[in-house]
Amino acid sequence: MADDIPSLRRILAENHVIAVVGLSADWFRPSYFAAKYMQAHHYRIIPVNPRYEQILGEKCYKSLRDIPEKVDIVDCFRKTEDIEPIARDAVAVGAKVLWQQLGVKNAEAARVAEEAGLDAVMDRCVKIEHARLFGGLNWVGVNTHVISAKRPRYIAN
Repeated sequence: MADDIPSLRRILAENHVIAVVGLSADWFRPSYFAAKYMQAHHYRIIPVNPRYEQILGEKCYKSLRDIPEKVDIVDCFRKTEDIEPIARDAVAVGAKVLWQQLGVKNAEAARVAEEAGLDAVMDRCVKIEHARLFGGLNWVGVNTHVISAKRPRYIAN
């Protein structure tokens, strides 16, 4: 499981195409807020939701398998019980990371991903982790639990 600071920093520094499964077009939803933040920080966002044609100015796809380009991170905004088939799709499309959002903890899906060579992250928000590790969140007094006198080796922007 990739949940330590060096692993999360590496994942966010090396992977810049994020398919957001369950992305909502409603501005007040957490998925929209997280995707908009990552888009503003130079990540390519690919929405995956059969209900919409377009979100955040990007074409929306019905499933991961419909995406015609390479995906690095599959960011899951779905219920825990819905994640295992998404993990299998992530493996099938050649993704590098299966990222389960806050509150989503499907160990079987993480096992499927890891056995196929993907990094697996559970119960973490991609936006929060980016802000904590790269975004200067500590400069405004938030305890990021990152203690170091050195600058990070990876700079996402």
